[in-house]
Amino acid sequence: MKPMRRRNFITLIGGLAATWPWAVRAQRPAMPAISFLSGGVPRTSAEATQAFEKGLAQVGYNVLHAEGHNANIGFQWAWGQNDKLPELAAGVAQRQVAVIATAGVPETLAAKAATTTIPIVFTIEGDPIAAGLVPTLDRPGGNVTGVATSSMSNMQAGPKRLELLHQVIPTASTFALLVNPTNPAAEAQVRDAQAAARSLGLQLHVLKASVDGDIDAAFAALPGLQAGGLVIGSDQSFDSWSLKISALALLQSVPAIYQHRAFTAGGGLISYGASVADAFRLAGAYAGRILKGEKPAELPVQQSTKVDLLINLKTARALGITIPPAMLGRADETIGR
Repeated sequence: MKPMRRRNFITLIGGLAATWPWAVRAQRPAMPAISFLSGGVPRTSAEATQAFEKGLAQVGYNVLHAEGHNANIGFQWAWGQNDKLPELAAGVAQRQVAVIATAGVPETLAAKAATTTIPIVFTIEGDPIAAGLVPTLDRPGGNVTGVATSSMSNMQAGPKRLELLHQVIPTASTFALLVNPTNPAAEAQVRDAQAAARSLGLQLHVLKASVDGDIDAAFAALPGLQAGGLVIGSDQSFDSWSLKISALALLQSVPAIYQHRAFTAGGGLISYGASVADAFRLAGAYAGRILKGEKPAELPVQQSTKVDLLINLKTARALGITIPPAMLGRADETIGR
């Protein structure tokens, strides 16, 4: 056998060096992919998505494109149109992602309809059993589990918003409730709010909005109803339109209350609801545990009990409203001092 020439040897080694990284890369397992499904928009969902990513990081998954990146996350937005959710969910299911994270009841129902095998981790306000998401809380079974916020507790968040608004405007006897009729939870929101109104001796009118144009129509109806304030029902679509809603409320001098900080930061009077950061952090940690091999059927539905109260004092002054000192003392944050 002839000895290998030096030039041929160098060429052979160089070829191996060039192909070896690709061979190793090909042997590496694919990075797990998570899909985050929301009826909202990125602008008003930043707090939720950042908290979800923080929860993932707490159990060892870094979805940020930096050192230690070991999972991918993609976001599917319905931009305030719940009727788009089934199509988005079907597309996610076809991609066979490792976990689907959902940001509300309509999102979760759409994901459930799209797949019975891909794990689904929800974050919702309300009772997941009543919403048809899981049969039990301790062992939900199937492919769905997640986090339900404090409205499952004895202190219902929706009725509490009406109570808070009445404390701010004690002379008002008539209020309005805005709900999205395409949200499966809307019926329960109306029922609970009407019960709270009766207990407070108040009259409650129900307004409905499922598309952007309905918001204008709802506000146009308010003067005729002589409503002293507006309670906004929980819905991702309303998150998308929160800046518009807060602007219209201020323009028409209507005190309004919603669930998320983005509403108050955008000029709304009060926000009261479950801590978005706490709930989505818990959901992110659950998604990470599922990526590590745990089964959603065996993970009990968690309850996020942290509730945030925010008050925009600049808006209160513009509306000529004095916030009761006791409420100010309970507030987690005040804006526009």
